[in-house]
Amino acid sequence: MKRIIYTLLLSIVVQTVMSQTPPATWQEHWFEHNQLLNRKFYDNDVAVYYDNDVSASVTWPYTYMGDVWRYVKNVYGNFGSDAHLFAVFHTNKYSGGHPSTYFDASHDYRNVIDVGPGPWTSGGTGGDLDIATHEVAHIVEGASKGIKGSPAFPIWGDSKWAEIFIYDVYLGLGKTSEATRWYNQLQNQTDNFPVTGTHWFRDWFYPIYNNYGGTQVLNRFFTLLAQYFPQSGGSYTRDMNWGEFIHFWSGATGVSLKPLATSAFGWTSTMDSQFNQARIDFPFAYGTGVASVYKHCNYGGYVTALGVGNYTLTQLQNMGVLNDDISSIKVNSGYQVQLFWDDNFSGTSITITSDNTCLVANNFNDKASSLKVSAVSATARVATDKFIIYPNPVGQELRFNTTQPVAGSMIRIQDMMGREVMQAKLTTNYIDVSKLPSGVYTLVVTNNDKTITRRFVKR
Repeated sequence: MKRIIYTLLLSIVVQTVMSQTPPATWQEHWFEHNQLLNRKFYDNDVAVYYDNDVSASVTWPYTYMGDVWRYVKNVYGNFGSDAHLFAVFHTNKYSGGHPSTYFDASHDYRNVIDVGPGPWTSGGTGGDLDIATHEVAHIVEGASKGIKGSPAFPIWGDSKWAEIFIYDVYLGLGKTSEATRWYNQLQNQTDNFPVTGTHWFRDWFYPIYNNYGGTQVLNRFFTLLAQYFPQSGGSYTRDMNWGEFIHFWSGATGVSLKPLATSAFGWTSTMDSQFNQARIDFPFAYGTGVASVYKHCNYGGYVTALGVGNYTLTQLQNMGVLNDDISSIKVNSGYQVQLFWDDNFSGTSITITSDNTCLVANNFNDKASSLKVSAVSATARVATDKFIIYPNPVGQELRFNTTQPVAGSMIRIQDMMGREVMQAKLTTNYIDVSKLPSGVYTLVVTNNDKTITRRFVKR
């Protein structure tokens, strides 16, 4: 009996290994492609195929394409059950390139980049890297998180997304000279959409990448799409409009990107109405704060998270809050929100110190034009365990104030995706977070059997 079980298990293992072994040859059967491809290299992550005209001296794709695909899976997750990227190279034919994903029968349900015309003799530098990496970007946008389609493709085309993806990959793989070359190459590059003279990389994607979390902010965009955007049967059911595009990138960054979009693309009445509707249709907040304001009573409609500060009507509108539109509020313990009928903190006002399900009872429904968020005391206090973190948002040192004995406690910090980005043992009343990218994080303090969690914003 044991021998039978062993034989069955061995058979399953052998079949699994064989199913994951890329074929030695592959007959093309897509578009005008009809070449018989030969497998030149493979490992656990990549299979490289050449047609007969690619020089045998070209070997840089063996390492580079594997490194790219490993990086992609580490950042964005897996793409189907086959771990391989199939990288196809041609010479003297098929100019440009194209991708395919594991959803597509046309390429035998494999993640594929197919590029030409070569000759690929740069040794793995410059344009050879650019075009190969560009096609991988299309796989990421078209098959992330197990969902088929790219709802943003009509917005960013072929493909402004690939430009920031290529830059991130070069940095992620330690190819700083290539990243610098690519960055410089794009500084003066303009496009005619959505308006003539648009600098997509310089004025939109690079500021997002540089200011709001780098690699993580790119991944968060696709995570939000998978969580909220309409889909059926494992595919997105429609494309995004401009307002939805700005809204989802705002969710990824944790701040309203309406001002950045206005600067980069201009801001039309159509974009404004689409943006406002998107916040209603997909009511996720941008980041976190000590107070949240809602469009409808009972915390319905769009939600905007606010930190400590004074917000004029213009500032509120830039964050997506319309004039005379707030109907309910949530306020963290230790903070208060002062609402004003008029702009610039004038007119009748009311102070809210706890959650308020509907401002109708306060005669303040749909009447706020400006507001102030402030701490009731010098720092926010949580009554249950007296563990206080400050300042929040934080730039350099996150400090702790507690009556609990926490010396020797384990400190862990997680990003929005739940990934641990820092770990330390608490020996002082502060921790240096200056090297963390801007974004929202969760602090987890473990001491014996007790765990305390706090959320903070790294500015």
